[in-house]
Amino acid sequence: MRLFRWTDFVVPSSLNLRLDLNMLIEPVDLKDTRERIELGLHEALINAVVHGNLNAPEKFIRIRRIITPNWLVWQIQDQGNGINISQRNFRLPSEIDAESGRGLFLIHECFDDVRWSNKGNRLQIACRR
Repeated sequence: MRLFRWTDFVVPSSLNLRLDLNMLIEPVDLKDTRERIELGLHEALINAVVHGNLNAPEKFIRIRRIITPNWLVWQIQDQGNGINISQRNFRLPSEIDAESGRGLFLIHECFDDVRWSNKGNRLQIACRR
């Protein structure tokens, strides 16, 4: 019996995420957990497409899904320059009608652990099983 397994995905940089999300959350079996993870992954992928890859359709996103006995982990990497550490704000924007700024808040709410690469173009998100 393997203690952990991983699967690598390379997906187009597109906001058409339905099929990608279904593949990524396939091992999640609890409905409440599945919905929470789907929301968080959706936000992370949108950020990778819009802010990381700047909506460039020729770019792609690399995703690694890691399953361990205690954790479900996703590593999402875009081809952008990365998000500066000072911009990794996970609080709601102070203006109620702000057009952006909720994604990182939702990601932090949906997952038990959130980590960034030094460059800031790879996000690791995880939840306890």
